[in-house]
Amino acid sequence: MRRVRRCAGTWLGLLLVLLLGPAPDAPAPARWAGAPPPPVPAIGGAWPVGTRPPVLRGWDPPATTYGRGHRGVDLGAPAGTPVRAVAPGRVSFAGRVAGRGVVSVHLTGTDLRTTYEPVSPSVKEGEEVGAGEAVGVVEPTGSHCPTTCVHWGLLRGKTYLNPLSLLPPWLLHGGPSRLLPVLGVPLPREGRGAW
Repeated sequence: MRRVRRCAGTWLGLLLVLLLGPAPDAPAPARWAGAPPPPVPAIGGAWPVGTRPPVLRGWDPPATTYGRGHRGVDLGAPAGTPVRAVAPGRVSFAGRVAGRGVVSVHLTGTDLRTTYEPVSPSVKEGEEVGAGEAVGVVEPTGSHCPTTCVHWGLLRGKTYLNPLSLLPPWLLHGGPSRLLPVLGVPLPREGRGAW
């Protein structure tokens, strides 16, 4: 009888932890066992849509596998806008999932893959794509944004990562500063040295 009570108590405790979560002073579960994961290389050569689209909702990693969060980045784009691969790779999926068009690209030379949705695919599974090459167009419906957008995701295995980390700083932040001529100020003449 004691064994039955002890077993029932263990199951009840496990059920409470699953329903209510760990105790407030319990340490957060480690995301990676062993060595930290390798960093994401900034290999992107293009934004998925436009040249610097508005980020409607940023990446917000969940604390647990099924926890709340945002497992990608939402980029504002009108319906029909071309969706481009951010880096070279091979299309690992192009089709519909839960009524939405999805394209997934495994990035060349990495263990990473990007996802784009809702997209009407213009590529097929197994096709090679280059950075900046169109993989489809933004669908008019199926978005979880208040306006049309593309949800851009990045995964390593089953772990979601911040897709913006694929973009090099010059592409992410609009490029280096560039000096332009000032009206009314003469340009230096060749052969006369500095101003």
